[in-house]
Amino acid sequence: MKSKKKIVLAYSGGLDTSIILKWLQENYDAEVICYTADVGQEIDRKKIISNAKKFGVKNIIIKDLKDTFVKDYVYPMIRGHAIYEGVYLLGTSIARPLIAKDQIRVAKKFKAYAVSHGATGKGNDQVRFELGYHYFGPKIKIIAPWRIWKLKSRTDLINYAKKHDITIPKDKKGAPPFSVDDNLFHTSTEGKILENPKNSAPEFVFQRTTSPEKAPNKPSFVSINFKNSNPVGINGKKLSPSKLLEKLNQLAGKNGIGRVDLVENRFIGIKSRGVYETPGGTLLMHAHRAIESVTLDKETMHKKDEVMPRYAELIYNGYWYSKERFKLQKIVDLKKNKVNGSVKLKLYKGNVIIISRKTNS
Repeated sequence: MKSKKKIVLAYSGGLDTSIILKWLQENYDAEVICYTADVGQEIDRKKIISNAKKFGVKNIIIKDLKDTFVKDYVYPMIRGHAIYEGVYLLGTSIARPLIAKDQIRVAKKFKAYAVSHGATGKGNDQVRFELGYHYFGPKIKIIAPWRIWKLKSRTDLINYAKKHDITIPKDKKGAPPFSVDDNLFHTSTEGKILENPKNSAPEFVFQRTTSPEKAPNKPSFVSINFKNSNPVGINGKKLSPSKLLEKLNQLAGKNGIGRVDLVENRFIGIKSRGVYETPGGTLLMHAHRAIESVTLDKETMHKKDEVMPRYAELIYNGYWYSKERFKLQKIVDLKKNKVNGSVKLKLYKGNVIIISRKTNS
């Protein structure tokens, strides 16, 4: 008996990807393999597995990529001081290339003919995923349900979910939730009340930062240690990349640091309002610039600042694996072996204050 063709779906276990899973099964004569990349998002393994099994999925893969994500994606970006449109630290943008790469690895392992994702036809993620797919698996077919199915609205989605007995989550107010993306580097929230830029973001949308008003009345202090331009420890104690970022997230988050409210220009030409929280990343950006200020020469620093807007735009637009990004990374990393030492920061009610810079030379 001939085995069924296979599709690898980027699966979160939530409403949208559960609907996509069912839709793929209905519309393609293929076995669907569910793939979840753990890049530090809030993850419920039991829920992912039980939701997929409910639809008869045999292969459910959850891959821990946290250290790879921070070391090989976040840290190179920190070294480049990549900030899009003046404020956005590119938290969603930087995770997609890694997820796409590993999803293709799984597709090749199972000899799947196609991969599928849950990105909408209006956003940047479809581009980021698909450029990654093309780079690592140019012969593998891409199925993007949001661009081809007949479900045109949230109401259509909810009705489809009800018809197929798919759980519909509720937010804290009992309504369908905001659109949220999170990983170890950041959390982004979009939609609903945030659609109108004149509305201020309600406090309950913030998930990993305390409001500056409610942050402690006493400052916190932290030293970040750098070796070859990468963060390697906190207060002199060596930590793995994921543990280091986790610790900084907690410390900065409780001090109200890392909030950004941005109306951004998307790659495909529309404007979008997002609320971002990047607590640990904000500390790393401040500290990295501070250690470079005492370890790098003027020409190198100014050249890095010159290429940064383009470097950030490439990441935002999904071109992490492009020749141009690789070339700019070489410029960014030209004298990284000189960037060694530690920076002490004071954290207080949303503020990051440089206390001292100390080189190892």
